[in-house]
Amino acid sequence: MKPTKMRNNQIYRATFQTRSKQLGSTLSKDLHKKYGKKSVRIVEGDSITILRGEYKGVDGKIAKISTSKSSVAIEGIKKEKTKGDKFDVYIHTSNLVVTSLNTSDKWRMAKLEGKDPRKQLKETKSKDPKETKSKDPKETKSKDPKETKSKDPKETKGVNKTEKKEDEN
Repeated sequence: MKPTKMRNNQIYRATFQTRSKQLGSTLSKDLHKKYGKKSVRIVEGDSITILRGEYKGVDGKIAKISTSKSSVAIEGIKKEKTKGDKFDVYIHTSNLVVTSLNTSDKWRMAKLEGKDPRKQLKETKSKDPKETKSKDPKETKSKDPKETKSKDPKETKGVNKTEKKEDEN
């Protein structure tokens, strides 16, 4: 494939998955040591520092993410139009450093720590005391519905057939 076509596929005609991967930003030195990764995909709620541009040195949290622009809007950074309206300033993710992560997503944190997220989620579910209590009623419920399911459909079919015969007569 020609280089120009390849470049256009990566920039202008990129899939949603590719665009999402392009929203990465470097981690701060502390986070790099902690997780052993240089960059991470940006998520709303991450705290960042701007490295380049008009707002260099400004700290803030990510408010909005634009996959089409590969950039983010940061809380507190707005520009003013001549009429007085304020609008968000979008900054490209390559000009940012992540200083602290939004840890609400368990899957993301497991991936960063180098653990298998599928196993992590199963372990946390099995540790919940609520689920251990609910296992006993599920076992009793699972036996009863099978019995009722097998009886009810036969009865309703028989009733429907008798009603149809009566309508025909």
